[in-house]
Amino acid sequence: MERLCVLGAGTMGHGIAYAGLAAGCHTRLYDPSADALDRARALIEGVLQQAVSLGKLPADAVPSALARLSLYDSVQEAVRDVEFIIEAAPEQLALKLDLLSRVDAGAPPSAVVATNTSALSITELATAVRDARRVGGMHFFNPVHKMKLVEIVRGLETSDETIASIEALAGAMGKDTVVVRESAGFVTSRVNALIGNEAFYMLQEGVASARDIDKALKLGLSHPMGPFELVDLVGLDTRLGVLEFLHTSLGEKYRPCPLLVQYVKAGRLGRKTGRGVYEYP
Repeated sequence: MERLCVLGAGTMGHGIAYAGLAAGCHTRLYDPSADALDRARALIEGVLQQAVSLGKLPADAVPSALARLSLYDSVQEAVRDVEFIIEAAPEQLALKLDLLSRVDAGAPPSAVVATNTSALSITELATAVRDARRVGGMHFFNPVHKMKLVEIVRGLETSDETIASIEALAGAMGKDTVVVRESAGFVTSRVNALIGNEAFYMLQEGVASARDIDKALKLGLSHPMGPFELVDLVGLDTRLGVLEFLHTSLGEKYRPCPLLVQYVKAGRLGRKTGRGVYEYP
C-alpha cells in the first residue's frame, strides 16, 4: 500500500500520519483546520528528527519523509485514488458517520477504510460506507510513535481481506496487532476505563493523592504510566466520552466518577488545555 490518507490532524491523526511515513507510504493528512495541519506537520517533523537522533531512522529520512507528506483541507481531494484510509476524527458518532459518508463518495471503491475509534461500534460506523466489508477498526495508542500495539476490530460485515490488509499496514508501521470481535470498548478501552475511573473514585474519597496513586500503579503493578498521567495525555473529555458510552452499553460499573465529570465541566481536560489532574505551565 503506497498511498495512505489519514483523516484528522489531531493528537492521534498526526501520530498515525507519522507511522505511515515511517512505513514508506505517500501519506495524505486531512483536516478542515489549516492551523491544525500546520501544527501536525511541525509535530511530525519533530518526531522524525527525534527518531534520527536516536538512531532509529537514517539522517536523510526527514526530508524524504516530509516529501511524501501532503496536507489537505478537502476530504474529496484527500481520498481520491488512495488505497487505504484511516479515520482519526474525535470520538463523536455523528461526526465520524458524516466524515465516512463523504469518504465513501470520493474514495475508490477498492480502498480499505479503517477507523481509529477506541470504543464506538465498527458495524454502525460501517453503515456510512456502501460496502461494509471493507471497513474495520484500527485502534492506535497514544503516543503512536512509541506504543507498539494496534487493536484490530472486526465488525459484523468486515471481510477477512480487510483484516489482512489492516494487519499488513500495521506490520509495515512496526506495530504488533491483536484481532478482536466488536464489543463495547473492545479489550483495552474496556479495562483501561475501569482502572482510570476507579482511580478518580479513590482521589475523590481521599484514599491517596493523585501522585501517590500514579506511583503505586507504576511501581507496584508495572504500568508504564499512572492513570492520571495517562488521562491527562489522552484528554479527560475523551475518557469521559468513552465511559459514558460504556455505561450505556455495559451497565453501572462504568458510571463516570462525579469528580471526573466536574473536571471536564471546569475545562480541566489535560495537557491540551494546560491543566487536568495536574498542571502543565
